[in-house]
Amino acid sequence: MVVLDEKSVLMLPPPPPYVEDGPLSPPPFPSQNREPTRLDNLPPHLLLRIVYETFSQGPVKSQRKVLYWLTMSLRLVNRALYIACMHVLRSTYLPAYTSMIRPPYTSDPFPLALPDSPFAGASFSTTASSSSPSGLSSLLPTQSVQRETRVLDLFIALKVREDVWADESELHLEREESFKDLFDLMQPRARLEDLVRVYGSREGVVSLATSVPSASTPVNGTSSRAKSPSVPFSALSVSFSPRSVGLVLTTKERKKTIVQVPRTREETLEMSARKLVMELKGWAAANLPASGIR
Repeated sequence: MVVLDEKSVLMLPPPPPYVEDGPLSPPPFPSQNREPTRLDNLPPHLLLRIVYETFSQGPVKSQRKVLYWLTMSLRLVNRALYIACMHVLRSTYLPAYTSMIRPPYTSDPFPLALPDSPFAGASFSTTASSSSPSGLSSLLPTQSVQRETRVLDLFIALKVREDVWADESELHLEREESFKDLFDLMQPRARLEDLVRVYGSREGVVSLATSVPSASTPVNGTSSRAKSPSVPFSALSVSFSPRSVGLVLTTKERKKTIVQVPRTREETLEMSARKLVMELKGWAAANLPASGIR
């Protein structure tokens, strides 16, 4: 048992006053002031999760309205939301897009092998890679070198609008001529351009660079394929018709059809692309060493 003397307790000095030593925060919170987290600087997987959470568990009509809102409003806010929204929209409408491909045409709107594709890997990036080829660095981070991807995006913009309008009124009829233009001309033409890029890159006649060196420009490397003249893919486009296909070269001075081959209605796009690449290889060997593309 401890006996306390009241007088001795009163004679003790008072405790020291509280003094602020600095802006220290109690643990486990950091002491540094951080900027508040914004929606556009969230990690991509969290942003994608937020976009998925905007879908309700209600009827299909409500989900179509959300898809319409993603297309017309949310994806236009900034780059990060654009990529997240397009990830959802493309994966949602890809089956409908693929079902409308006309035989014997084929489709590959966003192959996983492309380094600039937001679908490559487990996550997608909102910035351009510094190690990308010069042809890819000229593209915006939201663009793809795969030209059929743009056709898919046009189909999505058209399809979401037609679906919502059909839900709003029974009198609305889908405009078949709009889809006809997409799948009779734009889709096979874009797919053929992508095949020309793939086959032409294998043959060394098409490059992803934005310009082609002239014959006097030295080329590093000992490979004969690396020394062969090539045409930048950004300067090439395809003229497409049921009876013939051609390659159009666009320069600062003019636009000119440099290669044209006949085709039949039953001919596959892969066969047409191989014929165009072979003709382009001969044209490049005969024309590019003398002048080059400037």
